[in-house]
Amino acid sequence: MLKEFKEFILTGNVIDFAVAVILAGAVGLVVNGFVNDIMMPIVGNFAGGLDFADMKYVLSAAEVGADGTVTKAENAIRYGAWINSIINLIIVGFVLFMMVKAYNKTKKPAEDEAAGPSQEELLAEIRDLLKK
Repeated sequence: MLKEFKEFILTGNVIDFAVAVILAGAVGLVVNGFVNDIMMPIVGNFAGGLDFADMKYVLSAAEVGADGTVTKAENAIRYGAWINSIINLIIVGFVLFMMVKAYNKTKKPAEDEAAGPSQEELLAEIRDLLKK
């Protein structure tokens, strides 16, 4: 059983998958930082200086005791954080789209060669054979 597990864990697919998961986590942090630190201030500037992360609908306000300590925390719907998540999703989706598009461009010439001659080339060959 240990030998089977060793063979499984050392296959290329598992190692490739592990590397992909680690890279996805790192890319996620970079994209999240890009969205929160670069894009959202720009979007907020065009929205009149609004910071989406602070946008919320308060359901019940926080209760503060006489000594200044919070006795009951605020209950709020933080829809601004949700807007940030949506923008983050759109940016990640666009980046992945561009990566897949670039990857597909590198693969198309190999697929075209493997597909064989085009219809025009086949017709030209038939014409040449009929002439002979």
